[in-house]
Amino acid sequence: KGPKAARRAYRGDAAVATYLIRHTPRLSGEVEVSTAKNAVLPILAAGLLTEDPLIIKEVPRITDVETLVSILRDCGAEVNRSGADLSVCALQPQSPQNEERMRKLRASILILGPILARTGSACVGLPGGCAIGQRPIDLHLKGLQALGAQVHPLGGMRQLSGRLTGARIYLDLPSVGATENAMLAALGADGCTTIENAACEPEIADLGAFLCACGADLRGAGTPTSEIEGGKALHGATYTILPDRIETATYLCACAACGGALTLRRAAPASCAGVIEALGQCGCRIRCGYDTIAIHRQGPLTACRAVTARPYPGFPTDAMPVLLAAQLGAQGKTSFTETIFENRFLYVQELQKLGAKLSQDGRTVRLQGAEPLHAARLHAGDLRGGAALVLGAMQAEGESTIFGVKHIQRGYDNLEAALQSAGARLKTVEIPIKV
Repeated sequence: KGPKAARRAYRGDAAVATYLIRHTPRLSGEVEVSTAKNAVLPILAAGLLTEDPLIIKEVPRITDVETLVSILRDCGAEVNRSGADLSVCALQPQSPQNEERMRKLRASILILGPILARTGSACVGLPGGCAIGQRPIDLHLKGLQALGAQVHPLGGMRQLSGRLTGARIYLDLPSVGATENAMLAALGADGCTTIENAACEPEIADLGAFLCACGADLRGAGTPTSEIEGGKALHGATYTILPDRIETATYLCACAACGGALTLRRAAPASCAGVIEALGQCGCRIRCGYDTIAIHRQGPLTACRAVTARPYPGFPTDAMPVLLAAQLGAQGKTSFTETIFENRFLYVQELQKLGAKLSQDGRTVRLQGAEPLHAARLHAGDLRGGAALVLGAMQAEGESTIFGVKHIQRGYDNLEAALQSAGARLKTVEIPIKV
């Protein structure tokens, strides 16, 4: 069933990257955290705001970045990689011509604000991304309309034009992407813009810090109210992105799941407070330094308190799958409730194949932990759910196979190498399929 399903899902490829994972009794060692995917993408899009070259340091080699780079090049920008760094130079940006690329990446919508701010008009295709629920762009468009943009539907495209003027923007929901697009567009508007009920994620604050490094007059990024003074020409800058808090959560939860001791380098403990608190409830010992997190789990895990995903500073929805997977071996019962994406729990039926005792009621999944897990053929359907399957398979007796590795590679630069270095029994193989 597994290989046949994989052939159906990936027909057209000559081979499919697949994880083979055997039971990992414990982890030990040190892992360096990558820079944050969800900060890199809006900062790269912001490169369209200036004709001066920008250098972004330590950019992870993930497919989401590669896709956005191809979109930026389609917009007329010159993007080059030198080692771990990316340079962006957009002398004459334009709307992208390749609609198919836009559909591959949710964050592709972030080019809308910069192109509109820089050129006065933009035409973009509707974005894609992981199939975890409806993610409309109406909040993006409403924010840009408040600045004076006129929106015209063109089939699967949206055409925006108009002279932008500073305005008050109130977001009905604290959407991360809509906040970022409003911030970027407001830099090209005449006068001051105030964004209320803005998203407060650390990646928003990082985008604000980057824009200020480029000469922007911006205050309050990462708080519920941001103020942007538009009309100032931005200049080039060299910038290092903050650490990836979801990758950090993944490694912490991997150690909690398998036991052992792990030290994370180049981490940002404050941005992972919810995950650290939950793992502390389970019996893990965690020590935090300025940019390090050390976790130790020797005895049995106990179930953490019920978790509900909420916008920052609440528990991050992207970290819930790996925390749930870490709890499979915990003694006791707990529950996980999703309030942001209605289809976030598609990976739960895959964890059940391992023998996990999980039941779903709407947007809540209930777990009875400490059930014996056995190997299975699993299929990753999205990025964070795929990471949860890796952690589940590491706890299962026998050798599990995970298809759909391409989803995991969208957001993790060195997941395989990092886990291997800490003792995980994981490797990638290429499974040939008929085309």
